[in-house]
Amino acid sequence: MEAKNNNTAVITMTELSTPLGPMLAGATSQGVCLLEFNNRIRLEKEFAELKKMLCAEMKPGRNQHLDQLEEELTEYFDGTRKTFSVALHTPGNEFSQTVWQSLLDIPYGKTISYKEQATLMKNPKAIRAIATTNGRNRLAIIIPCHRVIGSNGTMTGYAAGVDKKKWLLKFERDHSAIADGCLF
Repeated sequence: MEAKNNNTAVITMTELSTPLGPMLAGATSQGVCLLEFNNRIRLEKEFAELKKMLCAEMKPGRNQHLDQLEEELTEYFDGTRKTFSVALHTPGNEFSQTVWQSLLDIPYGKTISYKEQATLMKNPKAIRAIATTNGRNRLAIIIPCHRVIGSNGTMTGYAAGVDKKKWLLKFERDHSAIADGCLF
């Protein structure tokens, strides 16, 4: 964590257009630390927590990480990018880091249940803690928490709305089938 001093760290913020509406993106000098739909529940609380964790202030603008993110996000929505390579800055405790890393292991176009995620993490009794940590993911789409669904296949738990989660999953399934040479 960066120390707070006269040279307070800066989270550079910008808005990016997507087919699902505008998203707010933020990056430090280390990497992208925020990508959220602007209708995400408790967004202001998320901003406050991020600023506190990074001892930073938010300022509008652009940096190299935001430029790369915009390019990669455009490729994602064009159906040509399956994973992101932009540098990430994901403050959080060890458990959170492990949960978010496990989300990155879910293949594009696939889903798993919260129970399966807990089992894959070798922590089957931590389903609720894992689900809560998924909900604290500040990097929508990049760290694909939208790929986790209820054990019975229901679309649960997406802070920007289940409609966006359904859209992203359908989009990825459709583009996975095209990439695999399948039409259905």
